[in-house]
Amino acid sequence: MRIITIALISIAILASAALGAAALNTAPDHAPPPPEKTAHFESEEVHSSGSLRSGLLAMPYDAVAGTLIVHPKGWDDTAAAAKDKNNADAEASMFYTVYFRKGANPGSRPITFLYNGGPGSATVWLHMGAFGPKRVVTTDDSHTPAAPYKLVDNAYSLLDTSDLVFIDAPGAGFSRMAGKDKEKAFWGVDQDAYAFTQFIKKFLSKYGRWNSPKYLFGESYGTTRSAVLVNELANEESIDFNGVILLSQILNFDLSPDGPEFNPGIDLPYAVTLPTYAATAWYHNRLPGKKPADLVTFVREVEHFAMSDYLRALTVGGSLSPKERLAIANKLHGYTGLPVAYLLKADLRISGGVFDKALQDGADLTTGRIDTRFSGPSIDPLSKAADYDPFFPAIGSAYVSAFNDYVRNQLKYGDGKSFRVFADIGDNWDFKHKPPGSGSALQSSTNVMPDMAMALKTNPQLRVLLNGGYFDLATPYYEGWYEMHHLPIPADLQSHIEYEYYPSGHMVYAHEDSLKALHDRVADFIKRTSNVK
Repeated sequence: MRIITIALISIAILASAALGAAALNTAPDHAPPPPEKTAHFESEEVHSSGSLRSGLLAMPYDAVAGTLIVHPKGWDDTAAAAKDKNNADAEASMFYTVYFRKGANPGSRPITFLYNGGPGSATVWLHMGAFGPKRVVTTDDSHTPAAPYKLVDNAYSLLDTSDLVFIDAPGAGFSRMAGKDKEKAFWGVDQDAYAFTQFIKKFLSKYGRWNSPKYLFGESYGTTRSAVLVNELANEESIDFNGVILLSQILNFDLSPDGPEFNPGIDLPYAVTLPTYAATAWYHNRLPGKKPADLVTFVREVEHFAMSDYLRALTVGGSLSPKERLAIANKLHGYTGLPVAYLLKADLRISGGVFDKALQDGADLTTGRIDTRFSGPSIDPLSKAADYDPFFPAIGSAYVSAFNDYVRNQLKYGDGKSFRVFADIGDNWDFKHKPPGSGSALQSSTNVMPDMAMALKTNPQLRVLLNGGYFDLATPYYEGWYEMHHLPIPADLQSHIEYEYYPSGHMVYAHEDSLKALHDRVADFIKRTSNVK
């Protein structure tokens, strides 16, 4: 199964030493705590300051780029103190960048923890593309020219509404792991969520933010993490969050468009992905006949077909009559532009990678996965499925180059250190998950819908905002809608979940108009749910 790798980026605002603890939103009569030292790591923090300019508005901020040290579940700090470095338990040094708005009252100022997904991605994407005070400029739906890249003040930074903490997962970015069996200790659904839980607890203590309105913002696999994390924070640590903001959601991996052919009998992935196929064919002018004028009206029509006639046909399976099969294939042709004969040969079932290759195959182009607005030359014109995703080569260098320059020259962090865009997870990620109420971790495909449901039920004031892009074929927007409408929660709690969709891809913010709309929607959500009068 291909895993979604999208990045939420960790950014840090460095406050000058002269500002002291007050600039860091800690009590003014307490000096910052000394660096934490453990068997393998020592916590770090580098302070700086800056000002974000948007039009006539100047927004001064303090920043910290640093690390906090976390340990896996079961670690005993008393016993660990007696161990030497070679025999110490595994531990992780998690890198973060935090931006504090100058002059804000920390008691009423919201704070948002942001992270990308992967699993194993650094949070460079959200940091440099969405909500940090600086934003790298990329082309809208084609390859961004090579350096020098343009870094601008980000008029869409969430710093106008919330303090921001960008976090790199263990092993990614500037985060590091050490100790015996470190991969088993941190690389897994439950292990990862526990590490983030410990990070957040330490951060709240270090910066005196226990009584601030609190939010999680996860993208891609970060939404999987958020479901487990918000439940663990509430029900294991007694820390209620005001809200969870999800971008490009995947909670149930059985619904993924990546490789459903290897899971026969599970037909839902084909149905929930069809609206994205249709939106993509619409964007690239591959639909037969006259192009529908309005994208949203068009995909709503496709959603209805997908969950009615199409899903029923798939469910019937081999009992579907030749006449009915042909009728469905003709309808699919009208929504995707794929040839009827091709659809019949595929048994009406098209996986994401096959669609990426087939849609523009006549032009020897491969369609993007993370953002289907993008295209690139096919690597192997004879291949059945896409050999690569043209989206990442189109924007990756701009993000990585801009961040490495920014973090070292403006945040003054990273001298002598290597920044890892992705952790070298390989096959080491443990996808087993122990959902609430289960006695053990399950061997089935990862599904954290029960965690999100438990969090909503045990914290009935929790609010959730789900955001998605119509051109996302990594985590199709309608998949997230389906998941949320099938959470095992009372009907009245469904009103606690809000939805917003954009004419963009997985990284919604790669389209500037969508970034502006995303900022406005998220800022409004935080203001309405922060409990600040």
